[in-house]
Amino acid sequence: MTAGQLVRNFWKRVVGFLAVEQQLTCNVERGLLMTDREEIMESDSHDNAQSAKKNSKTSLLDSGEDFEVLDEEDIDDDEPPPLEDAGEGKVKPTNSENANADPDPTGQVDEWMDVLGNGQLKKKVLKEGEGRDSRPQKGQNVKIRLKTSLVDGTLVEEKPDLAFTLGDGDVIQALDLTVQLMAMGEEALIQTDAKYAYGARGSLEPAVPANAELSLEVKLLEATDAPDLELLPPAEKIALASQKRERGNAHYQRGDYAFAVNSYSIALQITESSSKVDITPEEEEGLLDVKVKCLNNMAASQLKLDHYDAALKSCVSALEHQPDNIKALFRMGKVLALQGEFTDAIQTLRKALKLEPSNKTIHAELSKLVKKHSEQRGAEQAMYKKMLGNPSDNSSTQKPRAKSSWGLSWKWLFGATAVAIGGVALSVVIAARN
Repeated sequence: MTAGQLVRNFWKRVVGFLAVEQQLTCNVERGLLMTDREEIMESDSHDNAQSAKKNSKTSLLDSGEDFEVLDEEDIDDDEPPPLEDAGEGKVKPTNSENANADPDPTGQVDEWMDVLGNGQLKKKVLKEGEGRDSRPQKGQNVKIRLKTSLVDGTLVEEKPDLAFTLGDGDVIQALDLTVQLMAMGEEALIQTDAKYAYGARGSLEPAVPANAELSLEVKLLEATDAPDLELLPPAEKIALASQKRERGNAHYQRGDYAFAVNSYSIALQITESSSKVDITPEEEEGLLDVKVKCLNNMAASQLKLDHYDAALKSCVSALEHQPDNIKALFRMGKVLALQGEFTDAIQTLRKALKLEPSNKTIHAELSKLVKKHSEQRGAEQAMYKKMLGNPSDNSSTQKPRAKSSWGLSWKWLFGATAVAIGGVALSVVIAARN
């Protein structure tokens, strides 16, 4: 082999070696790039999973639903209880996700719950109770410890054992709406707008100014089922119905007529419930008296709400039990008048006045109604005359006119004759002188 061939073979090997080295370098770099890309993709996937988990949690909080908070010691190791579905998906979390996820903070201490979603009624747990399963239900009798203050800290009242029926309107709306969200033994702070407390009128007892926002400290002490009305002794049934009626009266005096109707309806249900215990005639009469009072007061509330048909029905029901009940007759007369039935209204009020002639209220209402009825009849007659005419009136107006014209013609003829005679006499005298 010549020297030239040796040189050429050497350079071919060098070039081949360089090519192999370059290929290896490219493969190594490509492998590193793939590794980096896989790491980035894994990182992005992990971040997306965390973000999705975070967004899912946020959607539950923002939905406004009430969720149960499960502490770690309350979670069963065998199978954790499922979270409530809030419309954001129905996937049950696995055990590992449950272990790593933070507990839902919607009911935690120091977290405000917007009860109605309008910011006007808020609840914050100060001390957790026995769990969601211990919450009271509507219709149950509950007992709470209550401290009421103005938002500036001024104490309004304290009641160590306030008892009421949940959902019956026995207390302000703020308590009716929030106590059913409390667990047994729970202590909570409630902030309420005047709309769900004592409103624009305020209150004399307790002393609350108009349009006052309140701060309520509440502890749920007890919750028991309402008594069976069929087994309730008649005396207790009368007392319970009277209590509901008095609450209705309080609503009526405050101008909350719809709440008054609700309280009267509950009282009526109590009086009309059947009984499996013996009842004396006196107790039966007492229940009937409470029933008629509720019907009368309900009619008054329905009148304020312009529910005339319902008010008339309440009056009729009261009069079926007591036909001579003056209040029922008076309100029935007012309802009939408002419905345009003036004749029936006047007869009803006259019957009430006959039963109590000295009643000035009935006198005034009857006088006003008779006058209004007369004016209406006069207006109707005038309208009919204008529409149809009245021949008798036309003839009566025409006769005096004819008589008047005849009298004028006689007067003119008599005057003309007198002038003529006077003229003849004057001419005779003049002629005699000549």
